[in-house]
Amino acid sequence: MIREFEAFDGALLIDKPVGPTSHDVVDALRHHFQLKKVGHAGTLDPNATGLLIVLLGRGTKLSEKLMGGDKIYEGACRLGEVTDSYDADGELVSSSPVPALTLDQLNGYANQFAGDQMQVPPMVSAVKKDGVPLYKLARKGIEVERKPKLVHIYTFRFTKYEEPTGHFRVACTKGTYVRSLIHELGQKVGCGAHLVALRRLMSGNFDVADAMSFEGALQLSEKELAKHVLPFLKLTDAA
Repeated sequence: MIREFEAFDGALLIDKPVGPTSHDVVDALRHHFQLKKVGHAGTLDPNATGLLIVLLGRGTKLSEKLMGGDKIYEGACRLGEVTDSYDADGELVSSSPVPALTLDQLNGYANQFAGDQMQVPPMVSAVKKDGVPLYKLARKGIEVERKPKLVHIYTFRFTKYEEPTGHFRVACTKGTYVRSLIHELGQKVGCGAHLVALRRLMSGNFDVADAMSFEGALQLSEKELAKHVLPFLKLTDAA
């Protein structure tokens, strides 16, 4: 017997604010609207903003396919300071003088990352080592060897630079840690760097311009929210 798709079989495009984890967003929507099956197609760090694809009902079956889409981010980094998490949440590990750099020179370094890269994930990440997330080990002060992972950087370009802060845009494959990319850029420049802001603009064919705010979603009635759900069959076309 073929089961018809329901209003909440699909996905919501949410513009995640700074603060909540991706799981927090999923959990809030699940409880607020009493939804049985809710998931997402790609984690954003708590301090990152932008596109979070929230999967509903039978849409959760498409999680792996939708996670596989390429990503576009914009963000900002600070040169001259290295943190243990590679972003502004971590503890300061070292600081160094920032060499005189023009925007073109900074992009010269960024261009070196174009193409295939073997990237080592940061210790403060959800990657697991013997079944234990790395961030849990990091909290105990334990650092372990991480297996490099193949990623592809389509473009990595700085749009603005005012020492020590650079603003950039990057297009990459799934699984790319932009924090690691910035950390490695800092090593090439010779003064270190860490990520201070990150926003996901696109994931696959989905654009943050079409997303609704997290707060706005929670203010809607169930009937109003249903109007924003991308239907399952539309997701299969996009996957």
